[in-house]
Amino acid sequence: MKQYKGLIEKYRKYLPVTKKTPVISLNEGNTPLIRMNKIEKMIAPNVEMYVKYEGLNPTGSFKDRGMTMAISKACEKGMKATICASTGNTSASAAAYSARAGIKSYVIIPNGYIALGKLSQAMIHGAKVIAVEGNFDVALSMVKQICEKYPIELVNSLNPYRIEGQKTAAFEIIEYLGDAPDYHFIPVGNAGNITAYWKGYTEFKAAKKSKKLPFMMGFQAAGSAPIVLGKPVENPDTLATAIRIGNPASWKQAEAARDQSGGVIDMVTDEEIVEAYKLLAMTEGIYCEPASAASIAGLIKYGKKNCFSKSKKTLKIVCVLTGHGLKDPDRAIKSVKFKPVVVKPDLKSIMKIIEK
Repeated sequence: MKQYKGLIEKYRKYLPVTKKTPVISLNEGNTPLIRMNKIEKMIAPNVEMYVKYEGLNPTGSFKDRGMTMAISKACEKGMKATICASTGNTSASAAAYSARAGIKSYVIIPNGYIALGKLSQAMIHGAKVIAVEGNFDVALSMVKQICEKYPIELVNSLNPYRIEGQKTAAFEIIEYLGDAPDYHFIPVGNAGNITAYWKGYTEFKAAKKSKKLPFMMGFQAAGSAPIVLGKPVENPDTLATAIRIGNPASWKQAEAARDQSGGVIDMVTDEEIVEAYKLLAMTEGIYCEPASAASIAGLIKYGKKNCFSKSKKTLKIVCVLTGHGLKDPDRAIKSVKFKPVVVKPDLKSIMKIIEK
């Protein structure tokens, strides 16, 4: 049986790599597209809904797709260190792939605004983590200044190779469904991912691997919705830490994806995100981090507007789940009412709890 060797080897002809590119891989990609049989019935009778579960990448998020490309190309250039600003997932991925490559990793995070699960990953992989006073946008500004003056590779989504790697998720969706979906729902933070998916969809259509393009439906958190508001948010605020970004690096590209596809970039509240987060876990058995659930919350929001039921054909909808729930376990504990109950180790005591 042929072994899967990661997305660079699988999609080499669609990526800017050569025989001289040292492939730094953790066998990322090839994540499942899972049908949501229960939730789709809540949206409309003519909807076929799937989630692209990117939390099953090696470090637990979609960032690995871009990082395999960014680190491979950094090594090709002979770089000995990488740096990124991060709300969590980028730092974990950059640290892991830098460790794999045998080069140094530096991470600048906004102090107090990163989930512990993500921070622990960056630290265990040996990254030097520096917390700055301020939000993600302040951290990214510092990183850009450092890279202008020192020979350190920037591996945020400003790095074009990140987008190249991330576009492969769209390839996988098309290969699984046989064509592009009708709608593609996705969380929007720094806006690199919606940019990458749109690039992937358009490239596969140009290569005649698909017949259509989806409507790109991006969702920001209401407290961090600069694209929706049309201006940067100075102090972004949301419990969905992965999309707590007030001035997205790929703002213009995200708007282009929206406009060219005929889709939208809208916002959902933290309450809607948490409800979708819990619904997905309790009805479909899928555990994602809160930011991921923005895509589900957005789908529910538009389902309530009867945006899909008017169609005479079955609509295929894909929602991207960007990260695994174990990235932010504290949020799960805070979101459920039931807590472990301590009882004596006898059947009667246990059954009292079960029968309540």
